[in-house]
Amino acid sequence: MRIFMLEDLDRRILRHLQVDPAMGVPDLAAAVGLSPARVTRRLDRMRSDGVLRGSRIEIDWQALGYAVSVSLRITLDKTQPRAFDDFISAARDVPEVVEIQTFLGRVDVRLSLIARDLPDYQRIYRDAVLVLPHIADIEALMTVARVKSDATVPL
Repeated sequence: MRIFMLEDLDRRILRHLQVDPAMGVPDLAAAVGLSPARVTRRLDRMRSDGVLRGSRIEIDWQALGYAVSVSLRITLDKTQPRAFDDFISAARDVPEVVEIQTFLGRVDVRLSLIARDLPDYQRIYRDAVLVLPHIADIEALMTVARVKSDATVPL
């Protein structure tokens, strides 16, 4: 993987985009003191170098009625040669799982899932999570409050 070295102008552009990802090129150019053509060239270069990867819309799942967020820390039965592959493949098919992370250490996988309420979580846990293959141990951590959730990079 190649490391991209940012220039000061690139950092300024990225800082503004982190605050307002929908900012148009003319407004972005005015904010950083460059012409729209120069900003466009820098954005194109950062895209081609892999610094910028598309654009995303973040959906507030709570506004859609999902009031429960749970983090499941899972240890897999590593005596099974395909434990990771089988588990991750099956976990991807659970619609309420919004994130899957793998780790080195005692915990192998973390699933983040959302549910409408506690009965809905119990149904998901019983019908979709407990049937996932090769689980040796599982610990559920229910989110009480999100103190910081920031995808910005310190530029």
